[in-house]
Amino acid sequence: MIISRRIFIAGSTSLAVAAPLSVAGMARAGMAARPKTNLVVVMLRGGMDAMTAAPFIGNDTLKAARPDLLVKKPISITGDFALHPKLPNFKNLWDEGRASVFHATSIPYTGRSHFEGQNLMESGGTKPYADSTGWLGRALEEVAGRKSLSISLPMPLILRGARDLDNFMPAKNPLPQDHLLDLLTADYADDPDLAEAMARIRKRPLAMGSMNGGGDDVETLARIAGNQLADPDGPSIAVFDIGGFDTHSAQGSDVGEHANQLRQFDQIIGTLRATMSNSFDNTIIVSLTEFGRTVKQNGGSGTEHGYGTAILMAGGLLPNSRILGDWPGLTKNKLYEGRDLNATIDARAVYAATLARVLNTGHKQIVDTAFFGADLPDLTKHIFA
Repeated sequence: MIISRRIFIAGSTSLAVAAPLSVAGMARAGMAARPKTNLVVVMLRGGMDAMTAAPFIGNDTLKAARPDLLVKKPISITGDFALHPKLPNFKNLWDEGRASVFHATSIPYTGRSHFEGQNLMESGGTKPYADSTGWLGRALEEVAGRKSLSISLPMPLILRGARDLDNFMPAKNPLPQDHLLDLLTADYADDPDLAEAMARIRKRPLAMGSMNGGGDDVETLARIAGNQLADPDGPSIAVFDIGGFDTHSAQGSDVGEHANQLRQFDQIIGTLRATMSNSFDNTIIVSLTEFGRTVKQNGGSGTEHGYGTAILMAGGLLPNSRILGDWPGLTKNKLYEGRDLNATIDARAVYAATLARVLNTGHKQIVDTAFFGADLPDLTKHIFA
């Protein structure tokens, strides 16, 4: 399978990045082995519409605001909220107590520019283009104390740290062939630095993009990532990248462009769950987008750039299925600037709590390292207890 620059754009880090020792390494050192915990970040570029993915069904507000875009066959999960019908795998996990929706969230950005918003969703800062590193890269580098490795070129901002990082871009295959790695490892055996680099290449996680309309490719890439994440000595971080959420016209409802992208997100979740087996119990998947969409549809049966959105979360690390967050309502006086779902929590607080759980470290250390010491509430118990 040929992976183009367009569809293979996310980065990766090895298990050694996310934890000081692998499970096998702990055993050799005589330490009690703790099950490896995994984090999967799925970036949804373009502005994921929370009112399509997890619509509010408590009253007729959405029906009046978006008659052409209203999800006609929503999958009810609570009395007030539902899921889009293209999220069946997410719904199955919800029924098992392993999926949640953190509603009314957003990164602290209201400028409505894709370029600025996507820069900030990856950097974790508050001023566009002010930072050259990413929140995940900083956390892995400083908290876990190791370098990270990317198999994309260039490395995505979200995984960039301050130190030198390894890059590798395969020409045709998502992974270099084993026999080639064997030869290179033998050649570099006497050079400790190069030998260590080859060892990291063998254990790197995949973080990858998806081809619009290419469901089979999404499943293939998710299967590769799932197999590596399930390996006790393999990587523990994966980053996926899905575009196509900027639906200014013909957004659709149960079917359409936005539905197609949600289906790809759901395929990633379903494939990871099937591939990882019991390792899925120690995994959490979170979505990441730059902003939401307007509550009211526009004249082209689409939506404009908005503010509040939602974070879709799945995996065995969640204690049960819940709608999380502080729902502000959809009456006009509750909307941001009278047009957007308001955000009642900084999305970075959700990611900070998730990193603290996965990396088994304190909330303050994560906030100081990954999010520049921002004033973020500790949501660790709120999400994981």
